Amino acid sequence: MPKVVFFTQLDAELHTLLTQHAPDGYVIEVARTETSEEEKKMFLLDADALILLPSRIEDDVLESAGQLKHIQLVSAGFEHMNLELISRLGLTISNNGGANSIDVAEQTIALILGIYRRLVTLDSDVRDNRWYETQTGKCTYTIWNKTIGLIGLGNIGRRVAHLLRPFDCDLIYSDTFPASPETESELDISRVDLPELLERADIVSLHVPINDETRHMIGQEAFDRMKDTAIIVNTCRGGVIDEVALTTALKTGQIAYAGLDVLNQEPPDPDNPILKLSNILLTPHAAGITRDTWDRRGMFVFSNIHRALSGETPEALIQ
Repeated sequence: MPKVVFFTQLDAELHTLLTQHAPDGYVIEVARTETSEEEKKMFLLDADALILLPSRIEDDVLESAGQLKHIQLVSAGFEHMNLELISRLGLTISNNGGANSIDVAEQTIALILGIYRRLVTLDSDVRDNRWYETQTGKCTYTIWNKTIGLIGLGNIGRRVAHLLRPFDCDLIYSDTFPASPETESELDISRVDLPELLERADIVSLHVPINDETRHMIGQEAFDRMKDTAIIVNTCRGGVIDEVALTTALKTGQIAYAGLDVLNQEPPDPDNPILKLSNILLTPHAAGITRDTWDRRGMFVFSNIHRALSGETPEALIQ
């Protein structure tokens, strides 16, 4: 019987929603992420697969897991995983294969609409007896007829593009790897280089992993190219944006607004000046986590583990 160990910070109610998708005959053991290294080594002594959420594991623990074959991440990001060690140990590793793309994409749309329609401000107006104080005819907008630039057209970027199509907007994207002509046609989206995207877009939305190429890819030079009416939305990783440059751009009106689900430091320092700005909408790195996400993630996680343990090539491999 295959043994799968799951190190997680999820409580029992939530991790059960994921582990209920384990195939019959699998032995599942769940332990907290903060379990000691020695205890983790004992859990993994005879484990065939390892599930992680969050995506962190100590090197010594991995090196002690002599029977381990596959590491399955529940999240998309893998920046904290030692890929060199994993490769040297002959293990395969996969992320969630876009199982959270629906959740993140919907949050992206929510941030855009929350900004464009001033939902937080209007809610406050109603509660504080300021019914007509905010003149929406001067400060709210529609997505219709706007140019939206997606930086990154992977699983989440494509889902965002799909959700935006009914809004009758102009979609453009920038990505190192071009989408297929069929995908571009289906999404009615055109590829442009990054400088052109920044100059043309009314809304810039980020959907890239964090790595040496993408870290601070949006900085002062990018803001210099953007319209002063533009908004930027980030639901990928905080480090993709130079936060100091963003704070300055928002303060000076170089761009109009930002919607951020992620920051450089999480949780942020309470004295972070970005928290004092009024032209920003913030959520606590929650875009990918909904009640509905666990079934989708669980089905992918265990079907992929089954592939790996059956000698097939697992999907969503991290090379």
